[in-house]
Amino acid sequence: MKKDMDAKEIERFEQEKRLKEKMTKVRYTLIVMSGKGGVGKTSVAVNLAYALSLAGKSVGILDADIHGPNIAKMLGIEKRSMYSLEFGIEPVEISTNLKAVSLALTGYDSDQPVIWRGPMKAAVIRQFLSDVNWGALDYLIIDSPPGTGDEPLSACQLIPNVTGAVIVTTPQDVAVLDARKSIQFAKELKIPVAGVIENMSGWACPHCGHEADIFKRGGGQKAAQEMNVPFLGRVPFEPEFVEYADRGTPFVSFREKTKSAQAFMDIVDKIREFTGG
Repeated sequence: MKKDMDAKEIERFEQEKRLKEKMTKVRYTLIVMSGKGGVGKTSVAVNLAYALSLAGKSVGILDADIHGPNIAKMLGIEKRSMYSLEFGIEPVEISTNLKAVSLALTGYDSDQPVIWRGPMKAAVIRQFLSDVNWGALDYLIIDSPPGTGDEPLSACQLIPNVTGAVIVTTPQDVAVLDARKSIQFAKELKIPVAGVIENMSGWACPHCGHEADIFKRGGGQKAAQEMNVPFLGRVPFEPEFVEYADRGTPFVSFREKTKSAQAFMDIVDKIREFTGG
């Protein structure tokens, strides 16, 4: 067979083989999606990965957002870099149970825009999946960019048997409208929908704890019910989130101190129940 293939085809064949071999060592793969930007999708992906690692699970998080790779900042590792070995790329280790891969960890200049067409972006995601030494993982969390374009499509098509999609939205109509597209996107690709998370669902006053529905409430839950997918729960917004994210500290680290972290841990329990892990 290889005699009839040119050098580029042989490399592609070998890369696909490596990718399939790497993915056989991952028990569950979850892709975190949103229909539009600004709904807290990356925050959800980072905190989901971190919470699972705190539960003793071996976790990798892959930043598939080529144009806005932010997981390094949110995990406090933006000064660190992945490095290449003879037999692959070593991810950045955040803790014993958590590894991360992102374009932001390759020496990429965060001030420079990435002006790439679809094939180049797909090639980077393919390389992250095939050449990174993930090792044996309980969970691989993929932070997909917003929408239903090249990056989420590439990730979903490259990974055999994606375990599930986690859809993130805020409660207002314009966000829910796009979240419904993400649900349909997953269904058309035959990917089970783990559920919908309604993020920024109310604002928790830091002084009295009273919640005000600044972005409305219930839109994500209603969409989940109408589209016959699970509703995982709602996470109210708290002012501390901005501080935690800016200093690279996942908010689930403070699960005993904030309502939002407690609500998110309940969501993580539902996701684990969905995967069986």
